[in-house]
Amino acid sequence: MVSVKSVIAAGAAAFISTAACAADMALPPPPQLAYPVPVQASGWYLRGDIGVGMTDAFSLDYLPNPLNPPNNFAFQHSSMADTMFFNVGVGYELNNWLRFDVTGEYRAKTAVNAFGTYTYGGGAFGDAYQGNLSSWVALANGYVDLGTWWCVTPFVGAGIGGAYNTMNGLTDIGIGTSGTGIGRNSASWSPAWALYAGLTYNVTQSFKVDLTYRYLNYGSVTDTIDCTGGCNPDSYKFGNLSSQDIMLGVRFLLLPEPMPVMPLMSRG
Repeated sequence: MVSVKSVIAAGAAAFISTAACAADMALPPPPQLAYPVPVQASGWYLRGDIGVGMTDAFSLDYLPNPLNPPNNFAFQHSSMADTMFFNVGVGYELNNWLRFDVTGEYRAKTAVNAFGTYTYGGGAFGDAYQGNLSSWVALANGYVDLGTWWCVTPFVGAGIGGAYNTMNGLTDIGIGTSGTGIGRNSASWSPAWALYAGLTYNVTQSFKVDLTYRYLNYGSVTDTIDCTGGCNPDSYKFGNLSSQDIMLGVRFLLLPEPMPVMPLMSRG
């Protein structure tokens, strides 16, 4: 004889089984899809720039040798030609609006000219100077990207670092005298700083082109001229060296390897 407890247990099991099957039938199988996992930039990038530097006014100071007699020599004018430069660097994009990089730059030789006058024994005399300035510049930079419209991103930035400036082939030719002098090809490190403003064109997710304006101040260099007549050498400081730069550059973002395609399978 079948007990009441057995009948109730059998009925409950049959109800649970039927409910589970009904639940399975009520859920349609998901569609068969396959998609790649989105690739995100790692943040690191490589960069390179070429540009032209339009040199600003610079200071030129005469540093007389204390062993020479006092004189009233003064510079009347000075000038520096434009120059070409290139740089390379590595950086990191912290997020979509802030990035940092470090760059190393070579600025090619640019002609420097100056002319000064003095009086002596009732006569007026002059000196004409010619030389070439070249520089290595290292900067740590930070940039703020200001949003992107139609693949174009305006940005501003600033940098700080140092410059190794070299004065090559400086000569002094006396005007009204037979005196001449030759510089010592002196070089020295100076502090350097820069301000940036520009536009980035996002060609692809990992390749960007920058058009940048930069104001660069790269310090000073002092050279000493040994005169051929046997006089005591004087020195000359080329200071407050600065340039208005136009730069065209590229940036390559370092992307991780793409993940394999991940299929979504329906339940059987």
